[in-house]
Amino acid sequence: MDVSLRTCGRRRHLLLIYLFVLKAAANCPKPRASRNTVLTNKALLMNDFPDGSDATLECANGYVAESGSGVMSCAGGKWTEPDLSCKKKDCGPPRPQPNMSFNTSAGTLFGDIIRVICDKGYQIIGASYRQCYSAGWKGRAKCETVTCEKPAAVTGGRSLWDSQDDPKYGEVVRFACDEGLALAGRASITCGQAGEYDSGPPECRGVTTEERVTTEALTPTPAPPAQDLSAISTARRDKTLTTSATPTVSPSAQDKHDGAVDTDTRIEYAPVIVSVICISSAAIILVFCLHKFLLRKKGSYDTREDLKPELLHFQNP
Repeated sequence: MDVSLRTCGRRRHLLLIYLFVLKAAANCPKPRASRNTVLTNKALLMNDFPDGSDATLECANGYVAESGSGVMSCAGGKWTEPDLSCKKKDCGPPRPQPNMSFNTSAGTLFGDIIRVICDKGYQIIGASYRQCYSAGWKGRAKCETVTCEKPAAVTGGRSLWDSQDDPKYGEVVRFACDEGLALAGRASITCGQAGEYDSGPPECRGVTTEERVTTEALTPTPAPPAQDLSAISTARRDKTLTTSATPTVSPSAQDKHDGAVDTDTRIEYAPVIVSVICISSAAIILVFCLHKFLLRKKGSYDTREDLKPELLHFQNP
């Protein structure tokens, strides 16, 4: 009887061991994900994967599902092949911002880096690049206008920049000297795209005697008003007509008189000619000279006509 009980007990233990081995052989090992996939949180929390159980895969961080469901099944102690296919996330072109552009030649996929470029006259404030993450582009930057420091004070002069703000790119700063001083250098400087001026500020120096004389020589003499020129022309024309109407005189006296008129004319016309040259009124000179020439010719002709009777008288006494 005791022998029979002991034999039955041994058989029972062997049966339990056999069933445990069969059960262990039917379970699947913990599934492994591929390079671009990971187990879901539910699958990670499971300890046993008996025959017929399922496990789900999902795309890794930075990847998105392209095709498949990612579900695997345990059958005969092995997992079925997963059908999930994942690809890198594409962040696409960044959102436009004022005075800013991007160099995307390196790509716009997950992990790629692009450069931030500001327009001419603007500078980057913040990161000079952006990187594509699973949530989109990361990196803060903005483009602000380039400014130059206010120019240093000029001895004997001043800057005409009257704004409280610093000059911006492309703005011009002008200078002026105190009375009696002259600028040496550029009278204005421009703020450049690098935040520096295109030239240094000028200097204010005293005016030399030579420069003063040159300036005075180049200053034109004021011309008389047009009314004065007209009055002078009329007076001279009347004087010429009066001379032409003078009674007959001897040739010697006439020659002396003509000589006197020519001398006076040259003396009187000199200021007028200088004035006309200063105001570049060549047309007035041309008209006046033509008028004078015609009057003289007419006067000479009248004089010769008046002298003809006397000459005939002397020739035929």
